Amino acid sequence: MALDESLPFKPVRIALLTVSDTRRLADDASGDILETRIVEAGHELAAREISRDDRNEIAAHLHRWIDDESVDCVITTGGTGLTGRDVTPEALDRIKDKDIPGFGEYFRYISIASIGTSTIQSRACAVLARGTYIFALPGSTGAVKDGWDQILVHQLDSRHRPCNFVELMPRLRER
Repeated sequence: MALDESLPFKPVRIALLTVSDTRRLADDASGDILETRIVEAGHELAAREISRDDRNEIAAHLHRWIDDESVDCVITTGGTGLTGRDVTPEALDRIKDKDIPGFGEYFRYISIASIGTSTIQSRACAVLARGTYIFALPGSTGAVKDGWDQILVHQLDSRHRPCNFVELMPRLRER
């Protein structure tokens, strides 16, 4: 991984959705971590909300942001586990155009260092929906740190080489 300092940094407008039946903005530690990291990296927090663990409600938030030209990318946290209430990947299935399988694969790979074989219980994933990236991270503070610090901070930096998600953004809606 390399950062080409000769290239301009292009801020990304990121919406953040915490999926939880119990958390509120006042006690959303994982959302706070992501918000801080997004802003410190030089990006813009376009929106931040909480959604119940409900497929329809999650999909409604995502549809609204996908259609909002002031949002380039969405990061969700929570709802990626195996319990009956964990439905974030199913909500993404309803709206996606394409899967980004390498994101979940790499997330689980790096999580091995933190949680060992328990990483197989994670359904972290990413999709492309109508030209908008959506990255679904687990809800734990450790998981959002791993996802941001080891994947997203690099792939959402326009100077990252050999390639990054930002440089593809102008072409995501091509047909």
